[in-house]
Amino acid sequence: MDKIELEILGLSSSQSQSGSFALVLGELKGNRRLPIIIGMFEAQAIAIEIEKITPNRPMTHDLFKSFAKSFDFSIKEILISDLKEGVFFAKLICSDGNQTVEIDARPSDAIAIGLRFDVPIFTFESIMSEAGIVLTDEVEEEEKAEKEVPKKTEKKHVSRQGKPLSEQLKDFSLDQLKRMLDEALAKEDYERAALIRDEMNRRN
Repeated sequence: MDKIELEILGLSSSQSQSGSFALVLGELKGNRRLPIIIGMFEAQAIAIEIEKITPNRPMTHDLFKSFAKSFDFSIKEILISDLKEGVFFAKLICSDGNQTVEIDARPSDAIAIGLRFDVPIFTFESIMSEAGIVLTDEVEEEEKAEKEVPKKTEKKHVSRQGKPLSEQLKDFSLDQLKRMLDEALAKEDYERAALIRDEMNRRN
């Protein structure tokens, strides 16, 4: 299967789910985005490494790196390997110089570890085709002009009746969802975009 290299574009937070973040990945040679919802701890572990902050004591992912180096094996790449019912799966591609082993992991943990080993992130074309969000030219230009991808959003995705956005989306037509997706991307609200994408995928 064809692999696509990804880069981390940023993290966006929202109050729609307490403690949740959208990790936004983008294909290196293209305009598709792959938002993945992750937890607060994993988001913190990724952000700390991106910002090159050294914690007072080793975090779990730092401990994994120390363990790996002590036993002479390294990470070669991170692979977002599967998508089942809206849940992403990943693998750590490890090697001791003689043999290569694939270890299952959550994408958030895999990426946090991959950052510490400074290795590339890949996924398959089939996953990008299913879950990737294609930026329109208009949205892409706005992104470039802002030079802040993505922005932190404080918007709470709940209706006046208290229904969560994931429930609200069921009431919209596919055309309406497409327009909402474009609006969410224009505002760089990647968590909202991910929820809309998932609802659109459920109908296909």
